[in-house]
Amino acid sequence: MRKISLFIAMSLDGYIAKPNDDLSFLNLVQREGEDYGYAKFTSSIDTLIIGRKTYDYVLKNVGVSHYDNGERDVYVITRNQRPRIGRTTFFTGSLPDLVKRLKSEDGKNIYCDGGAEVINELLKHDLIDEFIISVIPVLLGEGTRLFKDGRPEQQLEFAQVETFDTGLTQLRYKKKQ
Repeated sequence: MRKISLFIAMSLDGYIAKPNDDLSFLNLVQREGEDYGYAKFTSSIDTLIIGRKTYDYVLKNVGVSHYDNGERDVYVITRNQRPRIGRTTFFTGSLPDLVKRLKSEDGKNIYCDGGAEVINELLKHDLIDEFIISVIPVLLGEGTRLFKDGRPEQQLEFAQVETFDTGLTQLRYKKKQ
């Protein structure tokens, strides 16, 4: 069975975005030639789940090919129906049902890239199998929290920690079986 992995960055105080969906704090650890394992990770997936606000931000600032590169299916979780573009589907149905269906299909693993609403909906239904969280050495004080209240307690198992000279620390946990 395929697994779903969260691969995301947050501030030391738990925010994945500053107010107004500002991701500029990620620039603090950008270094040429350093991707913090992103390329290796994305080679292990063939399906991506992403919230509409995160998708729109990346589309505007990086480009559509960052997600829909012709090698993976992309599901943008949204409240508004839009026509399919390439391998990108704008999904308005039940997120837990989608994930359960995708997990049961053949293929590589599934990547959840956010945002917080999507992540927390998956957590409510205990659907995330692996957590790869890069901690950026900054305290933002406010913004969008990665983990929101109102989800069930979940036990995790430590898998790995890696530190980088930029001060970024990458934590890996898996769902306890």
